Order: sequence, then structure tokens, then C-alpha cells
Amino acid sequence: MSAVDLARLQFATTTSFHFLFVLLTLGLVTLLVVMQTRFTITGAPVHERMTRFWGRIYVINYALGIVTGIVMEFQFGLNWSGLATYAGDVFGAPLAMETLIAFFLESTFLGLWIFGWGRLNRWLHLALLYLTALTAFASAFWIMAANGFLQHPVGYRVDGNVLRLDDFGALLTNPTFTSALTHVVFAAITAGGVFMTGVSAYHFIKRTPEVDFFRRSLRMGVVTTVLATPALIGAGFAQFPVIAKFQPDKTEAAPWIGAPLGFMILIGMGLTMVSWLTLPLLVKDAVIRMRFPLYLMVIGIPFPFVAAIFGWMFREIGRQPWLIYGLLRTEDAVSHVDASQILLSLIVFTFLFLVLACVDWVLIARAVRRGPDVAPAPVSPMVVTLW
Repeated sequence: MSAVDLARLQFATTTSFHFLFVLLTLGLVTLLVVMQTRFTITGAPVHERMTRFWGRIYVINYALGIVTGIVMEFQFGLNWSGLATYAGDVFGAPLAMETLIAFFLESTFLGLWIFGWGRLNRWLHLALLYLTALTAFASAFWIMAANGFLQHPVGYRVDGNVLRLDDFGALLTNPTFTSALTHVVFAAITAGGVFMTGVSAYHFIKRTPEVDFFRRSLRMGVVTTVLATPALIGAGFAQFPVIAKFQPDKTEAAPWIGAPLGFMILIGMGLTMVSWLTLPLLVKDAVIRMRFPLYLMVIGIPFPFVAAIFGWMFREIGRQPWLIYGLLRTEDAVSHVDASQILLSLIVFTFLFLVLACVDWVLIARAVRRGPDVAPAPVSPMVVTLW
């Protein structure tokens, strides 16, 4: 394989892995906001226990996701120096905003939320979670703004052989950014809903004594999926006119490039249909008594993540041979390094990501099997109970 092919493969591998962590993080934090809001208003212990249990899983995934994001950033300096040289002034602006938001504000708010259990006023503690959620989605906002520039470059002027940022507002109103952002947001919420549904179903399969706890969680997961999937599909189809206008080559791509798009649509339609069929079965816990749907819910956990990877493949592969559509070809953006060096970094990064994914899965699986705490400790921080 050439240096270009290896660099592309490394980019695809690292971003795909990281994207999976991001989806679950955004999905779970949205559901946590609902749970803790209900606890703050009602004071019901079950809502606090739900917030703690699902919050523990969220924190695990967030921590591992941060590590994958740091590793992913290395590839830009290692493999894509041509991109940084040519368009760093424009492309780097939203990435800098994302770094400030994700690694400073979001981490700070989350840390205060974790250690604030039992120490802070309930409303202040809830406000910290809202701020954590807002900064998490703001992080996704800036990442998609940067990617939108690659899909349809706007807001720049040519200065010699490089691009300079000329109109920051144009980056934020880029049609390829705004249309995709909504799709990503509802994809994350769908992933969170399906994950919560599947985990709750697993506990009912294991005949959990925590019937009320996981009944509430199952209902929340199903209702979330029911509400999110139509918006997800609508936002997805709304992108087709934008793609046809600004990237006509993508719509005329070979059938093999369109295959991931087709699989993504099939999964989205399937999740929508199944969730709406499940909704009436929540009445009088029919879905729990039937048991067979519970197995389908567990099996369905990976599907939103698979669909997201298919969609990401279509968005990125369909842009080729351009890294910045119409301005910078991929082959011209690759660093001038030997293919063997890129292969070595590919092997190291892939191995590291596999390790991180396995650690994430093991820790989440352990937290899931452990189940909720019998009673919330009044002052001990959540971080103590992660392991």
C-alpha cells in the first residue's frame, strides 16, 4: 500500500473508533439530564439511583473516549502536515474551539459534577450536569464545523499558497455542517436510547430483583428511541439536496460507495419500526412478560453504532479524491514520510485503540452486571464506585 492509502486507513480507523465513544457519551448525557432533573424536582430516590448507575457508565465511556481523542489528534501532525500547512488557519480554528471546550470546560464541569454528589446544593449540582451536556454538544458542534469545511470550503481567502480565515460566520452557516450536525445529534440520542433499552432488557433476562428500577430505564430507553429515530431519519434525508448541490460527485459515486449509505438507512428504518412496535408493549409490562423481545433489545445494542460508521464512511469516502473538496487533493495533504513509518504508526495506533475499546467494554460490562447500588451513599463521590 502507498503512503496515501496507509494514511487514509489510519484516519478511518482512529476516527471511527473515537466516533463510537462520542456517540454513547452524547446519548447518555442527554438521558442523565432527564433523570437528574426528575430527581431534583421530585426528590424520589429511584431517580437518584438511576442517575448514579447510568452516570457511572457515562463516566467510564467519557474517560476512555478522551484518551482515544488524544491519540487521534496525533495523526494530524504525523500524517497530514500538508493539510495543516495549506488550511491550518481555517481548519484549525474550530478544532481549537473544540479543544478548549472539550478538555477544559466539559472536563471541569464533569469533575465538579462527579465530586459534588452529596456536597453541593441539588440545583447547583443539576446545573453542572446541564453545563456538562451543553459543552459536550458544543464539542460536537465545533468538530462538525471543521468537517463541514472539508466537505464544502467556505469563509476563506487565498493568500499565496495557503488559505486564510476570512469569514468565521460562514463556517458556522455552512450547509454541509448545519445539515449534518442535526443528524449526528439525533444519532447519538438514538444510540443512548437503544443502549439503555438493551442493558435494561439484559437485567430482566437475568431476572433482576430491581424490577422498578429497570422498568423505568427500559421505558425511558424505548421512548427516547421512538422520539429520536424519526428526527434522525428526517435529518438524514434532508442532507441529500445539500450533497447534490455542493458535492454532485458523491451522489454519482460507484455502487460500492453507496452501499454503506444503504445499510445505514436500513438500520435506521429498522430501529424506528421496532421501537414504535415496542411502545404499546410497555403497557402493563407486556414486553417484559413476553421475554422474547428482551433478547432482541440486547442484540440491537450495536446497530446504532454500526449505522453511524456506515454513514461516516459514506460522508468521508464519497469526498475522495479531495481532502478539502475542490481545493486540496488527499495525495497532496499527506506528510512527506516513508510508507513504512506510516504503517508502523497505523499498527501501533490500531493496537492501542483495540486495547482502549476492550478496556471500555470490560469496565462497562462490569458496571452493567453489578447493577445499581442498593442505596445511594450520601457523601461518597461517584468516582470511588467506578471500579
